[in-house]
Amino acid sequence: MLLEILSTIDSFIWGPPLLVLLVGTGIFLTWKLRLIQIMQLSSALKLIFGAKSNGEGDVTSFKALCTALAATVGTGNIVGVATAVKAGGPGALFWMWVAAFFGMATKYSECLLAVRYRTVDANGNIAGGPMHYIEQGLGPKYKPLAIAFAIFGIGVAYFGIGTFAQVNSIVEITHITAGIPVIYTGIALTILVAMVTLGGLKSIATVAGKIVPLMAVIYFFSTVGIMIVHADAVPAAIAMVIEGAFNPTAAAGGFLGASVMMAMRNGIARGVFSNESGLGSAPIVAAAAKTKWAAEQGLVSMTGTFIDTIVICTLTGLSLIVTGVWQGPLNGAAMTNAAFVTSYADLGSNILMIGLVLFAFTTILGWNYYGERCVEYLMGVKAILPYRLIFIGLIACGPFLKLDEIWVLADIVNGLMAIPNLIALLALSGVVVVETKKYQEHLKSLKK
Repeated sequence: MLLEILSTIDSFIWGPPLLVLLVGTGIFLTWKLRLIQIMQLSSALKLIFGAKSNGEGDVTSFKALCTALAATVGTGNIVGVATAVKAGGPGALFWMWVAAFFGMATKYSECLLAVRYRTVDANGNIAGGPMHYIEQGLGPKYKPLAIAFAIFGIGVAYFGIGTFAQVNSIVEITHITAGIPVIYTGIALTILVAMVTLGGLKSIATVAGKIVPLMAVIYFFSTVGIMIVHADAVPAAIAMVIEGAFNPTAAAGGFLGASVMMAMRNGIARGVFSNESGLGSAPIVAAAAKTKWAAEQGLVSMTGTFIDTIVICTLTGLSLIVTGVWQGPLNGAAMTNAAFVTSYADLGSNILMIGLVLFAFTTILGWNYYGERCVEYLMGVKAILPYRLIFIGLIACGPFLKLDEIWVLADIVNGLMAIPNLIALLALSGVVVVETKKYQEHLKSLKK
């Protein structure tokens, strides 16, 4: 009964209104910023390694990006893409691109605002994110919106993306693929998470700075290898993606019920869920970047959406299509695993296991920090250590909890996070434009 009620609420929250608001905000910001995701993409990609990182902050721009990517590049890129393509056909991938394209402008804007309105907590660490730019940018009367965001953020960190979903993915894939007992993986995972998270952001960012590039390279070359093995099917796969986005009959080969609306809804929802543009999570760590220019960190952060969805999700989606597994009976991780096995035999399962474990582990680390900053905003620095200990305890319980109600509740609070953030983004879009112009004038002055 409870599950049915929560599922109804979840379907309503993640229904057309929120998806229209998320993509609509991205379209509005794209227009206000004059296609910044196209005009400044090359500059943004250069800044990933070239940002000076000489301003106030706790970590370098690169480590801030890696920590944000650690939280967004997770099981959604492997499992989520599979469920989207299964439900909406190859055309769902096209709508993921659409969500990502406009989401880049959203990610740029929210991370710019995070740096613009960041503060310092009682421990001397940078504090920033939607709760801060809502209260400071919109004024004290909007503080209830900021409090709501922080509460929802803690909910996602404790009960959703940050813990159970990732822990379950890790223990299941290691048990199925390598035969490792669940309890052993659970103990090892709890110890590793405790070692990293008790050290705070600098510890998390250091680990993320090493693991994220490694896991991205492993997954990139693994999926490109699948494309090479099935090179003759790649052009047809791309054609299916484009055609399936607009033509409901294009998806009729393998299953029933696929339509343009299904492709659009699954693609946009999964794209947003994967790259988190507009949800307000990435700005929390972007605020801690060492930078003098809010717009510079906005550009660096914008590349996160590009890497997460345009690159990684695309490679997953095309792997499913060229191998033909999307038309079979499998779904989720099992479908992606089948795509790897068709190209690499038994080695494919091990490659995917390594990718899933690294993706899920780093997501835990990133969301631990997001929740911590939300707790600090609500209750001050004294609440940080208790928060971390509870988080570690939940990781320890994760392998043995498989409550559907908890996952649906997590999905609900994840969607609710976006609403206060999107209100602030629309209201503060003028500030984003002003800060962008300041930075562009600064760059022009350097060329003279």
